[in-house]
Amino acid sequence: MSGSDRKILIIVENLPVPFDTRVWQEATTLAANGYTVSVICPKGKNYLNEEETLEGVHIFRHDLPEARDGAFAYFNEYTTALRDETRLAKRIRTEIGFDVIHGCNPPDDIYMVARHFKKYGVRYVFDHHDICPELYEAKFGHTKGPFYASQVYLERQTYRHCTFAFVTNESYKRIAIERGGMSPDHVLVLRSGPKLERMQIRPPQEALKKGHRFMVGYLGVIGKQEGIDYLLEAARTIKEQGHSVQWGIVGGGSYLETARAHAHQMGLDDCVTFTGRAPDDEMLSYLNTADVCVNSDEYNAMNDKSTMNKVMEYMALGKPIVQFDLTEGRYSAQEASLYARRNDAADMAEKIMLLLEDPDRRKRMGEYGRQRVVNELSWEHTSRVLLDGYERFFSGGFDGRPV
Repeated sequence: MSGSDRKILIIVENLPVPFDTRVWQEATTLAANGYTVSVICPKGKNYLNEEETLEGVHIFRHDLPEARDGAFAYFNEYTTALRDETRLAKRIRTEIGFDVIHGCNPPDDIYMVARHFKKYGVRYVFDHHDICPELYEAKFGHTKGPFYASQVYLERQTYRHCTFAFVTNESYKRIAIERGGMSPDHVLVLRSGPKLERMQIRPPQEALKKGHRFMVGYLGVIGKQEGIDYLLEAARTIKEQGHSVQWGIVGGGSYLETARAHAHQMGLDDCVTFTGRAPDDEMLSYLNTADVCVNSDEYNAMNDKSTMNKVMEYMALGKPIVQFDLTEGRYSAQEASLYARRNDAADMAEKIMLLLEDPDRRKRMGEYGRQRVVNELSWEHTSRVLLDGYERFFSGGFDGRPV
């Protein structure tokens, strides 16, 4: 089967494309290499068209209920998404076709869509972005009750139904083998390396510092488990010590308004800016202006095992990093980061000030991180796993039967 005859349907629920960087890089890379690629995703800010084709990728978007925290709100979101994903998949199969459904979590329920098409020879490939039982624990603080049990069950069923899996790091590969029962040979580590052409190094925009001497940058989802409150505590400590630091926090999420309220209550309105979800141009302006970038993800079972895209994006821009000491965060950044004691905002503040007051050290760390991305971790390197995996899949390498 030639590349043009190989058809893949990617389904992602938690973010729209092209905003979801990993999914969009996967989709466009496959399309650029001759695959017919369709994507089902939710609508989101600035991505409201129900159907469009971008860079050769056919995109179909559906509505989702307004994002809210709480187990019942998530249940409503998941059931609504499954309904619309199944509806759109049936349409895409008729109009475009697909040989495989490539499901991106969270949640771990997209295999349910794929089961509708199994009788037509369609197989399921799992793209493991987040470990959902640990994500549930991080959001709700416990591992008991029917909702947590459902996350464990869905993860097990997802691995049971997939032909092979892409995972973001070695920690996730161990989970696929130990909890998912996967053969090690059927689990491929596909790291979410940044595209260097997207993460452009630009001159800083001093006006964004709003008269302050330094800027600390943050990029990412604004959710409770992202540790934004630790970041705000560090900002308050640094302000109380008399240092002149502006904080540029780029990103949106269900915790954004709560974080804004906390910053106001802490007296940080004059030194903390929340942009909300921002386009790349605004994001790059803030991160290129930042003297130090921070990853405030708290230590928990999920974050310790997860690779954070923001860390490698900071490195791509040559920025030194401060983060808590997490297993995969340390693997990604290595000497490009200082590591604060886990969940210790005061130590994070101290590490940030160590870097802000040492420009030579910032320069060395930034250069190290940039070279690590250029030589090892950029999408130009890591995407080879995606292409090799699908070449093997369509050649019958996973089960001996060519697709």
